[in-house]
Amino acid sequence: MSFYQQLLSATEQERNTLMTLPLIQQGAQGNITLETYRAFLTQAYHHVKHTTPLLMACGGRLSGEYEWLRTAIGEYIEEEMGHQEWVLNDIEACGGDKESVRHSATEQDAACHATEVMVAYAYDMIHRVNPLGFFGMVLVLEGTSTAVATQAGEKIMQALQLPKKAFSYLFSHGSLDISHVTFYESLMNQVTKAEDQQAIIHAAKRFYRLYGEIFKHVAAQAAINHTLQQAA
Repeated sequence: MSFYQQLLSATEQERNTLMTLPLIQQGAQGNITLETYRAFLTQAYHHVKHTTPLLMACGGRLSGEYEWLRTAIGEYIEEEMGHQEWVLNDIEACGGDKESVRHSATEQDAACHATEVMVAYAYDMIHRVNPLGFFGMVLVLEGTSTAVATQAGEKIMQALQLPKKAFSYLFSHGSLDISHVTFYESLMNQVTKAEDQQAIIHAAKRFYRLYGEIFKHVAAQAAINHTLQQAA
């Protein structure tokens, strides 16, 4: 069994737990409000803006034996550069204030606790534990996106009657992003050291849980907003 298949098998329970969260299920059916979609995009911005810095940090911490992986990270950086601006443009396209989100001008526009913790864990994994562990985060974010993003984007677009330009982030990280997963699989199958493989598996399990906490926050915030609107 290849390491990539071992990684999928070892994290299957965590992946299933994430994919069965109510908000992800509702999103796949297009059954969310505009406010919920904007809240999701807001938190996406606050972790996507760290993708390139994290990739750069990971590449800088790799030992000489992983020069081939450092080269691949350079390709990742070229692909991911500026994606946070896509998220901001989506927010603007569905009526939100992208500059307020960019500058965390209000509590609702700032990174929530769960997002901050996930990003902090990624930096800590790279700088303190094992830079290879960062690829656990890549598995979670790329894999989850490929599995649900395009379907959810199309359903939400229809349900909320939003323009396609409000879904550049979801559509770009959906079925059109399958090549990234194939590239990732080829990289992981070249990781042969047991300690590095275990670091990736361990981190992926943690990132599935951390990413799930972000969705739980968005769902809880949506419920609060709904209650406030009813009381108004």
